[in-house]
Amino acid sequence: MQEKEKSNADIEAKEQSTEPSAISTTSEFPEGGLRAWSVVWGGFFAFIATFGVTNSYGVFQDYYQSTLLSHSSSSTIALVGAIQLFFLYGGGPIVGRVYDAYGTSVLIPLGSFLVVFSLMMLSLVQPNKPYQIFLSQGICFGFGLACIFNPTMSVAGHWFKRRRAYAIGVIASGSSIGGVFIPIMLQRLIASVGFPWAVRAVAFLCLGCLTIACLTIRTRLPLSRNISLRGLVDLNGFKDWRYILATIAAFLVFYAIFIPYFYIQIFADFYGVPNNYAIYLLPIINALGTPSRVIPGMMADRWGCITVLVPSTILASIFTLALWLPARTAATITAFAAMYGLFTGAFVTLLPAYIYTISPLPVYGARLGTMYFLVGIANLVGTPTAGAFLATTTVAGFNGLIVFTGVLLAAGSSILGVVGVVTEVQKRRARAL
Repeated sequence: MQEKEKSNADIEAKEQSTEPSAISTTSEFPEGGLRAWSVVWGGFFAFIATFGVTNSYGVFQDYYQSTLLSHSSSSTIALVGAIQLFFLYGGGPIVGRVYDAYGTSVLIPLGSFLVVFSLMMLSLVQPNKPYQIFLSQGICFGFGLACIFNPTMSVAGHWFKRRRAYAIGVIASGSSIGGVFIPIMLQRLIASVGFPWAVRAVAFLCLGCLTIACLTIRTRLPLSRNISLRGLVDLNGFKDWRYILATIAAFLVFYAIFIPYFYIQIFADFYGVPNNYAIYLLPIINALGTPSRVIPGMMADRWGCITVLVPSTILASIFTLALWLPARTAATITAFAAMYGLFTGAFVTLLPAYIYTISPLPVYGARLGTMYFLVGIANLVGTPTAGAFLATTTVAGFNGLIVFTGVLLAAGSSILGVVGVVTEVQKRRARAL
């Protein structure tokens, strides 16, 4: 009788000891609910106001080159957008560490202020004063982007595990939605009320979107509450060969991925596409980027991130070389814009989700930030390097720019494909043992 009571007591104690763990496991990732989805939709609006504006830089490039900075070279003008992208990604180590320590409570409001303030300052710039645009749209806006982009991409990991890639895809689709209507909005307003008020209108739009983001985006899991200089860059990630190759692949792809966003409208102008049609090419890229951010996320939750993003990026490189290179008419340029938008969104969306799968949660923000710092360097030099092909706007110059873009996309996606193949082989060997 005593043995039976002891046995029952042991079973009861085991149940009690495992119960908190089960609760912790189920509560660790809600996988949905009003609070979790409000975070996702807050991130969606944040991306409209940040990456949506960045994806519209081709409009600024075209206007600066023809009007506001007519005395500056194409590479110099592209450098403004490149600096913007450098801060967006390159600020990752610092912003990632602050995020790991304090979450979104400081970063999102600070970034929101900087984004709106920088656009208001941009509306005051004077013709042929490139330093004013560098300071406002390059540095100030870029740092604001970094404060918002990195936490917004990371915070989905606090609320979702099984559906994490899909949640990130919904957030990232805001960049495409913003990239559809903001370029059209800018073009129409510049023609009707002038550049200053066009930019102010975008600033007010961003203010509304970022207010929603500030009210809804929250972290949920415990934070470290400690920032150390040693933790700004997580070099331990480079002990993992998967992380090393993924970083190299990301560097190559991001070196080239934004080049069409900057130059497709100028390319269309060069080949005589009417301006009232050419202004829609950038929105077409971004419009097709919406499903390419959401649908691959759903597919990746089922089949894995690399399985989805590698084929899509390889297809983007094929369309760059096979469709953009020979394009000379509005129809063929439009077809390329649609295909490029459709197949490049997956890489931008699923890369953070893949890094999450190979990183410990406490250092995920810092590890992703370390990769994004290197990606930021690629962005800083990528579009200006492409602009160097257009020192003289010729057919040969555009051909060089296009081949440069396609080869880098192919190289980066191929390296990541190697990661996927080797990882799968290792898994099969482990199952066989």
